[in-house]
Amino acid sequence: MRLATVRLGDPLSSTRAARLERDSLVLLPAASVSELLARSDWRAVAAEDGDRVAPDESTFAPVVPRPPKIVCLGLNYLRHIREMNSEPPAFPTLFAKYAGALIGARDEIQMPAVARQMDWEVELGVVIGRPARLVSPADALDYVAGYTVVNDVTARDWQSRTTQFLQGKTFEHTTPVGPYLVTPDELPPGGRDLEVRCEVDGQLMQRDNTTDLIFDVAHTIAYISQILTLEPGDLISMGTPDGVGAGRDPEVWLQPGNSVRTVVEGVGGLLNVCSGWT
Repeated sequence: MRLATVRLGDPLSSTRAARLERDSLVLLPAASVSELLARSDWRAVAAEDGDRVAPDESTFAPVVPRPPKIVCLGLNYLRHIREMNSEPPAFPTLFAKYAGALIGARDEIQMPAVARQMDWEVELGVVIGRPARLVSPADALDYVAGYTVVNDVTARDWQSRTTQFLQGKTFEHTTPVGPYLVTPDELPPGGRDLEVRCEVDGQLMQRDNTTDLIFDVAHTIAYISQILTLEPGDLISMGTPDGVGAGRDPEVWLQPGNSVRTVVEGVGGLLNVCSGWT
């Protein structure tokens, strides 16, 4: 199934979890997908009937609006590592992001006035469905609620200020996530063999396949679970392939008015316009 968190009302002041069914959204008894996943019986609740709205009568919020944790991977596709003049890591390169960075699948990317090197990064997102602590790679996929699309928009001029990624990765209102959480039964195990791509103003910038991930979904969940307990609604962003603006010669950066489309095969697509500098 495909689940979303949608904004409703006039103005769009409330949110509801919803299930996509043909050409309509079935509203569910939870304020968001995050709240839905907190229930042990969430799969049964997600299958319930309810009031229906057309997708164009609502606006997508981030599919998990306020995840307990957002854990991201850097340097997880070999060609991207090469374009960034880095060495392949022996262990997953992890960094955090905060919920204030997240926006919906059609929201504007807020371009911060203090940054000028804003870059695109299409990524496969993984949403956790039940607590995971000290799990093995063999069991790790049992803890996945579903998959989504992430555009890890990055302020490279801030990221490069230090060896730590955080300050370039979590500017507020810059990271689209959604539009749907797609449950694992609709996809290959671990989200493998899915094309990921990004276009800016219709020009193809990134195109690769999740089979090229250095650390796959199962390995990543197992690794993170050795450090901390993953909780329902946690979001893991699996890293980006080559083709980012920072890896081009000359470098290319997002500008106000650019339209950015990021797609993961079988999962969905984000379409976001960059705001003016704010």
